[in-house]
Amino acid sequence: MARAIWSGSISFGLLNVPVRMYSAVARRNIALREIRESDSSRIKHRRVAEGTDEEVPYDEIIKAYELTPGQYVPLTKDEMKALAPEKTRAIEVEDFVDLDQIDPIYFDSPYYLGPADGAEKAYALLAKAMAASGKVAICHFVLRSKENLAAIRSDGKVLTLTTMRFADEVVPASELEIVPDKETKPAKREQEMAEQLIESLSTDFEPSHYKDEYREQLLALIERKAEGKEIVASDAEAPKATKTPDLMAALEASIAAVGSRKGGAKPKAKAKSSASGKKAPTKAPPKAKAKKSSAPHKKAAPRAKAKSK
Repeated sequence: MARAIWSGSISFGLLNVPVRMYSAVARRNIALREIRESDSSRIKHRRVAEGTDEEVPYDEIIKAYELTPGQYVPLTKDEMKALAPEKTRAIEVEDFVDLDQIDPIYFDSPYYLGPADGAEKAYALLAKAMAASGKVAICHFVLRSKENLAAIRSDGKVLTLTTMRFADEVVPASELEIVPDKETKPAKREQEMAEQLIESLSTDFEPSHYKDEYREQLLALIERKAEGKEIVASDAEAPKATKTPDLMAALEASIAAVGSRKGGAKPKAKAKSSASGKKAPTKAPPKAKAKKSSAPHKKAAPRAKAKSK
């Protein structure tokens, strides 16, 4: 049975629903160690004072804010403890909003919320009510001594909680000077062709279709080396940058390639998306108008096993 990483309750109005929180993501990172190549001795890292080889005991280490290089404002452990958010066990709901009003850039880490013992009826009531309303609950809670902003969603049966970034943590695109001062207006035919290319590549979102190719290749390499097989390094060169092709020619070639891949379908004269206003079907939470969600999923791994964190 999955182990809960946090327990508390969802609180709004006079309703209180005891819940347990479970990780919704299985990290598939491959844990690699550092060793000395000559004899495979494990490399360990020590906490040492800068400019010396003196190792510093953990109880002598405090936090500090660096004002300028080398100039710090020290913060004692008592001062940090006094500022720490109160460790409550409540997920305080502040508002209910429409999902399509939340830019996905604000979403961070997903979790599952399950009912605590004896809270099954209240949990089911909240899950069904939220799904029927099509609303998302915006709330605050404390996890691992850190205050978090979060969104709770429901599919009618299961509640999911996704931590969110605060507004001042998201950098506006305008501050990066990546938006051109003058709007570049594409030719009408170019836009129609671009919309047609998008339409020809549109499909339902299937999470299992997308795989971490680097992780799979690394696991395969580890497995071959563990079996004593000789590894021959590839001498393939990275592709060189080429001159930007004619935009119209590139669009036509792309559409033709997609048509050939999908059974020889001929390019359409006009994009459906601009003419009819129809969009490719997407999967969204019940009753909520979702843009796109980064739903977690499990993937089949090669024979070698990666350690989860």
